Amino acid sequence: MISDQTLDIFAEPEFRSVQPFKSQLLKWVGNKQRFAHEIVSFFPSTYGTYIEPFCGSAAILATLAPKKGIASDISPNLIGIWSMVKSDPATVLNWYKERYGIFHSAERPIGYEKIKTSYNSDPNPADLLFLSRSCYGGVVRFRKRDGYMSTPCGAHDPISPDSFAIRLSEWNKRIKNTDFFCSDFSGIMRKAVAGDIVYCDPPYAHSQAILYGGQGFSLERLYSEIKSCKDRGVKVALSIDGKKKSGSVICDVNIPLGLFEREVYISLGRSMLKRFQMEGESLPDDEVEDRLLLTY
Repeated sequence: MISDQTLDIFAEPEFRSVQPFKSQLLKWVGNKQRFAHEIVSFFPSTYGTYIEPFCGSAAILATLAPKKGIASDISPNLIGIWSMVKSDPATVLNWYKERYGIFHSAERPIGYEKIKTSYNSDPNPADLLFLSRSCYGGVVRFRKRDGYMSTPCGAHDPISPDSFAIRLSEWNKRIKNTDFFCSDFSGIMRKAVAGDIVYCDPPYAHSQAILYGGQGFSLERLYSEIKSCKDRGVKVALSIDGKKKSGSVICDVNIPLGLFEREVYISLGRSMLKRFQMEGESLPDDEVEDRLLLTY
């Protein structure tokens, strides 16, 4: 839900209506699937190319379903998933069916551990796809020193291949006009030209350091690229830590003065990552609030 604080910012709200698209394909920590339509409602109604340099679960991309898009991520296996969802969904479905069978071939979590071992011995998109749907809360956690995927099995059964096939077909349609690249965010953002819209959802420095891509991320370097985009006439929307505190840590994201024109707060519900870190404790007071910063 958009907070009351948002409504105080705009005397005349400029939101555009966006239909929710809540059928996630990957389970991914920080996934904004349920709230993606609220974020997209703040994008300009007309734009050239939609660019998303931190693709992750692609929730915003799929909700927008752009006529022309570019999406990237630093994980080659994640980009391998999205490239195949776009170009060869039949193969993606077979990936899922095979691993669904392995998952249910033995008592939990033996099947899951077989798939995780396969991934860790030879990282690949097919194993990562199923692990994202069956690991604890979509918390895809890799060790920094060697990339070892260490997340344990989740409590719930992954969706059936038939249900996955329905989602896969819809996602194939929604991302068909997007080109995918394995790249650092800088290279992709530099492709943007006047009239384009860039949406950034980077790792949250104070809460996602244990996740892939979060260990070496530089927020200051991202700010520099955002300024360069703004100077070229590119509109940029940035999702960033919404609260001033993360647990007992004061979050200081040092937002440069004058870089953004608007600030919006969106409630995302309870933190799955915090639950994972606290060994499944429900944490009813631990609400995640996302701050959406706009250069326009």
